[in-house]
Order: sequence, then C-alpha cells, then structure tokens
Amino acid sequence: MEENKEEVQTEEKTEEKKETVQTASREDIEKNKTMAILAYFLFFLPLLTDAKESKFAMFHANQSLVLLLAQIVVYVVGTIIPFLGWFIILPLGVIFLVVLWIMGIINAANGKMKELPLIGRIHILDK
Repeated sequence: MEENKEEVQTEEKTEEKKETVQTASREDIEKNKTMAILAYFLFFLPLLTDAKESKFAMFHANQSLVLLLAQIVVYVVGTIIPFLGWFIILPLGVIFLVVLWIMGIINAANGKMKELPLIGRIHILDK
C-alpha cells in the first residue's frame, strides 16, 4: 500500500512539472543496476545480455544512446564552425555533456529512471 501511495504522489508531482518519470519494479532495478551503469560506457551492452528484457536497463541504454548522438552533434558542429565553434560551442558542449553523463550514471546507481535534461525525452530504443 505504501509503495502505491508513493507512486501516486510521484505522478502528481510530475504532472505539475510536465515531466515523465517511468518506473520499474524493485526486483528489476536491483537485478540490472550494474548493467544500467555500464550502459553509459557502452550503450549497446544491455542489448547483448539478458538485460534487454529489463525496462530499467533499456531506459538507461536509451539515455546513453541519445547522449552519444548529442556528443556527435556537438563535435561535428563545434568542429565545422570556425572560432565560435572551436572556442565556445565545443568546450561548453563537452562540459555540458560530461555533466549529463555523470547525472545518468548517478541516476542508474540510485535506481532512478529520471530523464536527462534537454535530451532525455528522446526515445530511440523503446519497445
């Protein structure tokens, strides 16, 4: 009963903020926490293991894939545009992406399925 109350309260708070917070079972989180953390180093790792059936691990694999694509965009744009890209877009973009990467790892380690700011709403690996 208490878990249901917590989930309802979480849903009410997220409606006010207009964020989507997904949930997974405690069993799924505990079983696949390591794989979710490793997904931030190699996004496809959960796809190669039994974790591909895990909602928690696949959520973090998706976040990692979107983060990788954002890194590619920052590097390409930062490299192509002279001066502005080299001295502003590239350094600030890399710092921002490293912060997002750390946030993702912390969320996975804490068992949370919280979307990353700006890029977290993009879903590529959904079932």
